[in-house]
Amino acid sequence: MFTDPSSAAELASQLISSLGSCSWADIAVFPPFTSIAAVSDVLKGTTIKVGGQNLHWMSEGAFTGEIAPQMLLKAGCEMVIIGHSERRTYLGETDASVLLKTDAALSAGLRPIVCVGETLEQRESGITESVLTKQISAGLGRLTNLDNLTVAYEPVWAIGTGKNATPEQASDAHKFIRSLVLKLWGDRTAESIRILYGGSVKPDNAGSLWQKEDIDGFLVGGASLKAESFEAIAKSVR
Repeated sequence: MFTDPSSAAELASQLISSLGSCSWADIAVFPPFTSIAAVSDVLKGTTIKVGGQNLHWMSEGAFTGEIAPQMLLKAGCEMVIIGHSERRTYLGETDASVLLKTDAALSAGLRPIVCVGETLEQRESGITESVLTKQISAGLGRLTNLDNLTVAYEPVWAIGTGKNATPEQASDAHKFIRSLVLKLWGDRTAESIRILYGGSVKPDNAGSLWQKEDIDGFLVGGASLKAESFEAIAKSVR
């Protein structure tokens, strides 16, 4: 919940010179709803995609304060984040609503980034794998095709707490998630699906994370609010 249309557009424009024709990675930005149109206008004609931070699963209706998949599309979005840890923690997002939203996004032609991850209490209790299993099986299990879907692993305990997941901890979680995808959707999907890491990614840890097996990219939080740090993270995967 940062930036207004003017400052979001300015931030997006700062990315164009170094990332606007990026050939080594797929890059997308996810501004607040009120800034999507302004950012889409700035980034038109570049390789940087635009997405929404959330959506509702209905195409229209009496759902005051919500936004439909088609509204995102018409505002210029190609992607959407679903089940972000902050929405799960503060706004009542559940695995059931994640499934409804993901199904709606895919049906509308949006590419969802679906977030999963455990809290500090869950990690310290040794139930990380069971939490990830529940989130993926309940949040995605009904889907038959994940071709246009990305998973983001967000260890909730490593977001804004001063604690950081080590590259090894992140890699282990990514390997486990890929094994779940293999079990539920088979070899082809497990090999092709992208699993992003999203726990306090910064320029000084992106390189070491990127070197680890099964980490396919990043979902960047606070470091995306400054063009310099976001560009440095993007360039770390070259």
